Amino acid sequence: MDYYSIEDVAKLTGKSQKTIRRHIAAKKLPAYRMQNKYRILIEDYKRWIATGAYDEDNDRETFALIAGNNEYEDEVNWIDVKKECTSKSKDGWAHPRARNGYNFIDLFSGAGGLSCGLTMAGFTPVASVEIMEQAVETYKYNFVEQKGFNEEVQTRDIRKEEVKQALYDSIGDRHIHLLVGGFPCQGFSLSGNRVVTDERNSLYLEMLKIVDHIRPEYIVMENVEGLRSMLDGKIEKKIIEDYKNIGYEINVTILNSADYGVAQTRRRVIFIGNRIGGTNYHPKPFVDKDHYKTLGQEIERFMDMPERKDINHIFSRHTENMKQRIMEVPEGNSLYGNYSDAWKKSPWDKPSCTVKENHGGVNLHPKLPRVLTPRELAALQSFPDDFIFKGSKKWQLVQIGNAVPPLLGRAIGVAVQKALIEANVDQDN
Repeated sequence: MDYYSIEDVAKLTGKSQKTIRRHIAAKKLPAYRMQNKYRILIEDYKRWIATGAYDEDNDRETFALIAGNNEYEDEVNWIDVKKECTSKSKDGWAHPRARNGYNFIDLFSGAGGLSCGLTMAGFTPVASVEIMEQAVETYKYNFVEQKGFNEEVQTRDIRKEEVKQALYDSIGDRHIHLLVGGFPCQGFSLSGNRVVTDERNSLYLEMLKIVDHIRPEYIVMENVEGLRSMLDGKIEKKIIEDYKNIGYEINVTILNSADYGVAQTRRRVIFIGNRIGGTNYHPKPFVDKDHYKTLGQEIERFMDMPERKDINHIFSRHTENMKQRIMEVPEGNSLYGNYSDAWKKSPWDKPSCTVKENHGGVNLHPKLPRVLTPRELAALQSFPDDFIFKGSKKWQLVQIGNAVPPLLGRAIGVAVQKALIEANVDQDN
């Protein structure tokens, strides 16, 4: 035998299997997948020992990141994305020429937060599917009318067979390298020990069908952190097994948007999978907690700006009494004590609390007697200032709260791009 298992290495070193997996995730100990199990070549093991890489004290920073983002003991392949994600010249949203040759489809696209981030990373949007009329209007305005992408964008119900066929027809012979989607997670339940889905969650199964039909090299699925604990983890297991049955190996972990330059604490579970035997890379966090972008840094530029409805900087009307009450709320507290996540005043010098879907704009401004405007909330989600939301203020707020922060999407996109390049996947010329 010319290789060891994780269990073998754990016994040889006296370390736990969890620790060995952490070394593999940190790229300290090379490992290869064989029959869905990690194998470590004996020569790589010896080199790991000889160079001292086995000693975590030699690289505390890397292992602190791995531990801090891996509380579920996930098998994560971290990859450095900082250079690409902080380069202004490589921002594909701002610079149309910064395309990387890879195409993507966005299911359940909403207003286009994840699409915007992937476009920043250099990917080209080919198609999207969304049922909310106002979000579709926003997506079409930004991606087709303003950026000129060749997409047919309509309000579409993914459950209809004619909609799926129209999606396939609109793609034509274009190569789809990546398919992404944040499916709703309602509708999972247990029948005995078996996870089942009901009609509320047919959307999950529709996405599975579309992936199986289009066969992109990579997939990305985004969802709320709570999905991981649903039915004692059986939902996550079902997702991984369902995709394995159609040929995709999945890795999953939780990412915090603040770790990637977003002025907001927002944790989401991110599934990344591929069908080509490649590596599922997650973007390595590149902003430490002491240097998180703060709410104040992000929205200070709007402090003296008058109302501008054309850019979604729309003020709410408050009575003088309400203005006084807002000013009296201490930073970090809520106007109403029993609603800790509503009417909350996030501190000026810290990242914002999670921006959520709502119809009333109930995030309080830390310094002014009003709630935050849609434009300010969009900035806290890391949307570019030229990304304009359509519909009434109510629907703008819903779209913003539902969105994936574009800078998180950019980091994920860069990680997938590196995996595609590593696997020698042809670009679409």
